[in-house]
Amino acid sequence: MVNRSRSGGTTGKHPVRTAAQVVGAVFVLVGVLGFIPGITTNFDTMQFAGHESEAKLLGLFQVSILHNLVHLAFGVAGLALARTISSARTYLIGGGAIYLVLWLYGLVVDHDSGANFVPLNNADDWLHLFLGLGMIALGIVLTRRPADRR
Repeated sequence: MVNRSRSGGTTGKHPVRTAAQVVGAVFVLVGVLGFIPGITTNFDTMQFAGHESEAKLLGLFQVSILHNLVHLAFGVAGLALARTISSARTYLIGGGAIYLVLWLYGLVVDHDSGANFVPLNNADDWLHLFLGLGMIALGIVLTRRPADRR
């Protein structure tokens, strides 16, 4: 059974809603893990923001307090937007676009400059490409209507 919400989106169980929930939950988890010493190496060097933070989630991905808070907020947004099909699709496609912009930003900004305030490193850059493409693909593929059969 599918219920129509006031915003026009459907609230019934749908794969795109599940995908948005999973992506949101993973971002919340990553945000929390970024604050746990041991899972985040060089934890004692973590800064609020800026490229000086040498803390690395899983020893690979450069993080800061701001970076972890962004992951948490992005995850909470995904969980909230997973309530309807249309908002789940928007979260996946819009969030994927944001991650593609972050990927491009990471490629053009010198990682040792003040402009790298989040901070980002090469591992983050390529993860952002993967996330951006994957989220957009999920949003499109999971809401594509079947072709008319004649």
